[in-house]
Amino acid sequence: MRNKIITREGLLELFKTKRPSKVGFTSGSFDLIHPGHVDYLNKAKELCSCLIVGVNSDASIKGYKSELRPIVPAESRAKVVAGLEAVDYVFIFDELNNNENISQLKPDFYIKAADYSKKTLSSAPIVESYGGEVKLIEVVESSSSSEIINSVLEKYSANIQTYTAKEKLPLSKAVILDRDGTINEHVEYLFEPDKFILLDNAIAGIRAFQEAGYRVVIITNQPGVDFGYFQFEDLFKVNKKMLKLLSAEGILVDKIYFSPYTKAASTECRKPNLGLIRRAEKELNLDLKNSIVIGDSSGDIKMGRDAGCKTILVTTGNAGNDSLYNVSADFIAQDLLEAFIVITKSLVAESKFL
Repeated sequence: MRNKIITREGLLELFKTKRPSKVGFTSGSFDLIHPGHVDYLNKAKELCSCLIVGVNSDASIKGYKSELRPIVPAESRAKVVAGLEAVDYVFIFDELNNNENISQLKPDFYIKAADYSKKTLSSAPIVESYGGEVKLIEVVESSSSSEIINSVLEKYSANIQTYTAKEKLPLSKAVILDRDGTINEHVEYLFEPDKFILLDNAIAGIRAFQEAGYRVVIITNQPGVDFGYFQFEDLFKVNKKMLKLLSAEGILVDKIYFSPYTKAASTECRKPNLGLIRRAEKELNLDLKNSIVIGDSSGDIKMGRDAGCKTILVTTGNAGNDSLYNVSADFIAQDLLEAFIVITKSLVAESKFL
């Protein structure tokens, strides 16, 4: 295994003496090796006599993925990749793309997964300029490092005691908000922070709830992750943009809960199921009977009603027109500020009646 790990410069020196025929090159982060990686590299080896794998350095992964990645350091990732039978040589590189790797190594085959295309590969013209070929591989084993990370978080977070009995938060009410279409303008499968735009009166409404003693909790379905439209890191970047905008206005969000799954997945954490709101109840010690769920879809309203909360449908975003669930909200408001006004009037009326 150690003989397989080499520098790019060392590999070039080695090939000056004897260059194998049909050299194949591929690259990736290979953070948390899974069956998809193994399947891919085995298929890549079938195309060539010598398979070289470039492993992204920690710095390059932070550059194109997220500051939260990688989980495993580059040296350890390289050792695991080198331990696979299909791999002949491994080196670590710092660049954000493969242009330099291709220019120097000039592999006969530049190999990538089929979710790429020649048009999206900046190195493809370089490969073809010296007579090499770009090979795209269909990967049957569909899994990802991000899925593994999320699975660990989902399975174990409920068992982690965030607070000791002495530090347990007091029972408190919360305003439980949907994100897209409720706080910000609805963008289908939003993953670009620049497209996160707060709705009119979102700041004023959330601030009013916070000043009235409500904790601020966000629960959002993000099936774009499961569909493969974007990665967890993209979701985190959008949430970071939201938190930055809210905190600049003095609004502190207690917690964001999200489900990355599609409707086809059998999971309690996807709205309108109660998995995430129950987690919030337990972790933040919420009084759901005196809490309010606000959203723009029937799924938001169903979750709130099933959890025993008061519910408000805002006419922003989907405005309840998804028609997925036959359920009615307790109140309807045009935005989050009016939602606060509506619920305040209702509570005042209730107290007078009592």
